Amino acid sequence: MQFQFNSDSSVMGTADVATRIEQQVRHRLARFEDRLTRLEVHVSDDNGRKGGGDDKHCTIEARPRSGRPIGVTGKAADVDAAARIAANTMAERLERVFGKADRHRHDPSPDKLL
Repeated sequence: MQFQFNSDSSVMGTADVATRIEQQVRHRLARFEDRLTRLEVHVSDDNGRKGGGDDKHCTIEARPRSGRPIGVTGKAADVDAAARIAANTMAERLERVFGKADRHRHDPSPDKLL
């Protein structure tokens, strides 16, 4: 699975941030790794140097081997927390998407049971 990290110019320490977030996201989504071709992570700071509350955004787009891309966003006071929120949301979304696909693929339809 490919991992692509993007950030805007206002996110400081980009190399260190990229490594931390990649490890965090890969760890949280590890069980889906064989079903995904690519993860794209976009981190941004809405207010830049002005500061403020929950102004850091992390958007994760997962590209399943089959199907359409799935995107989620996390928002928090720092980029690590935003990435954690987005990764948790993505894990829930992928569980739902892949769980439905697995149920439909393996469960026989009710009319074929009788």
